Amino acid sequence: MLIEYIEEALNRAHYEIIDDEEPFYGEVKELPGVWASGSTLEECRRNLRETIEGWILLSIKKELPIPNLGNKSIDFVSESIINS
Repeated sequence: MLIEYIEEALNRAHYEIIDDEEPFYGEVKELPGVWASGSTLEECRRNLRETIEGWILLSIKKELPIPNLGNKSIDFVSESIINS
């Protein structure tokens, strides 16, 4: 399922504290360009979830490859999404 893929991405996220207004930073290295920040770790994680969702939708729309995360994958054919 899509939710399982997003959860796997969040489990693989790397978080750190940076010197910024929103000091919590998180990224998913396996998903190019997917990162977020927040005032708290919870906010950063929520923002990262939204970023992952948007990245997946954009990748599907542009027919870009979506990497497998462990045994989680998102395969799409034409306009249909098949989750495994």
